[in-house]
Amino acid sequence: MPHFAFPEISPAIPEMVLAGLAMVLLLFGAFRGERSTRLITWLAVAGLVAVFILGLGEGGPPHFGFYGMFVSDTFARFMNSLVLIGSAITILIGLHYDEDERIARFEFPVLVMLSTTGMMVMISANDLIILYVGLELQNLALYIAAGFNRDSARSSEAGLKYFVLGALSSGILLYGLSLVYGFADTTAFADLARLFAGPAPVSPGVIVGLAFIIAGFAFKVSAVPFHMWVPDVYEGAPTPVAAFFAVAPKLAAFALFVRVLIEPFGPLAGEWRQIIFFLSVASMIFGAVAAIAQHNIKRLMAYSSIGHVGYALIGLTAGTAAGIRGVLIYLAMYLVMTLGAWTVILCMRRQGRMLEEISDLSGLSQTHPGLALALAIFMFALTGLPPTAGFFAKLYIFLAAIDAKLIGLAIFGVVTSVVGAFYYFRIVKVMYFDEPAGAFDQPFTFELQSVLIVTAIITLFFFLLPGPVTGGAEAAAASLFVR
Repeated sequence: MPHFAFPEISPAIPEMVLAGLAMVLLLFGAFRGERSTRLITWLAVAGLVAVFILGLGEGGPPHFGFYGMFVSDTFARFMNSLVLIGSAITILIGLHYDEDERIARFEFPVLVMLSTTGMMVMISANDLIILYVGLELQNLALYIAAGFNRDSARSSEAGLKYFVLGALSSGILLYGLSLVYGFADTTAFADLARLFAGPAPVSPGVIVGLAFIIAGFAFKVSAVPFHMWVPDVYEGAPTPVAAFFAVAPKLAAFALFVRVLIEPFGPLAGEWRQIIFFLSVASMIFGAVAAIAQHNIKRLMAYSSIGHVGYALIGLTAGTAAGIRGVLIYLAMYLVMTLGAWTVILCMRRQGRMLEEISDLSGLSQTHPGLALALAIFMFALTGLPPTAGFFAKLYIFLAAIDAKLIGLAIFGVVTSVVGAFYYFRIVKVMYFDEPAGAFDQPFTFELQSVLIVTAIITLFFFLLPGPVTGGAEAAAASLFVR
């Protein structure tokens, strides 16, 4: 009789706990009906926070599970923390929006929890199969979330567009994974790294497969030229869903992008670096230029996110520990800045109607000076002005590029930052120098105010206590290069 060994499951306990909580809340909501929405929302936030705390309790060397296909290391713990924070806050800030728009249903926080479970599996993947399983678990929930407001034609269109293009990108990615498996005869990251680092020449089929894999990941992080879904989905999806898309899934996909290129395909850096270089430059240029003509603030944030993906890709192009550290610091600061900006957008309500035009912010400094100050801080940070967190995030990225002799790429980043400053400063100009367009509905909820205060303080005063983020990012980046 063949001996069966039960797989080691302890590294995946946080993911299993989160999935189990999501199933329990789904059943609870099904029995209690829509009147349970607010309770389930708060329980979902509590569950995400509990899993975050559970993850903080882990430590030590990498811990492998499921026959080596799953890994819990410092990199996974760092990125999982960011994803859990982003997911919890987007559920929290979207509660009153959903109620005001009459789309408050218990399924939304459950969808976010299931999607977050997929993201955590992606981040901890140590095998091509687990990678794809986690990615699809995330995507299936996101397809539904994008079209969550089923009574809105724009939301339904956003959901359909994301589903069609997301399925296409998943097919491209799966084809690339299949090519790599077919030519390398393994799906384990460690085996792939040993094979590619060996003396034998790498098959051209593997290089073709790698190109397809990068194309699939580029769609997930919305890098040019695979960005076409972002503006329409951000504009059409309910605002809390758009905020969710802007943070947690993007961070998780970027984490997976980094792990796959550094660990199994690290020995092939000469082959993939030129592709990432192009994606970075194209994203920075397009994000800086395309946003200039936008009048809808949600579309502007969509193009802004494309540009910021380009900046983060600079660190990945470097391919060094310093470059990955810069990427992780950048993603952490991007999470804070973006959550703050989207929280302000959720405050844009007048006479019971959500507003999305930049002109609706006219004279905000006179009607709501605190809100205007917070948004100005976030706009300056997204530009990269000192002493905000955005400046230091870009500084780490550009220094890593210079150390890796990618001076031209760093220059591209600086120039596009200057161009992008135009549309960020335009929002500040509208708030402080235009005539008031009218006050927003009051009062702002406690949840929105709390998130605004915390994100604004972190964004403005990050330089006073950078150690927890920079130290965590350095340890997380180093963990990718020790195996």
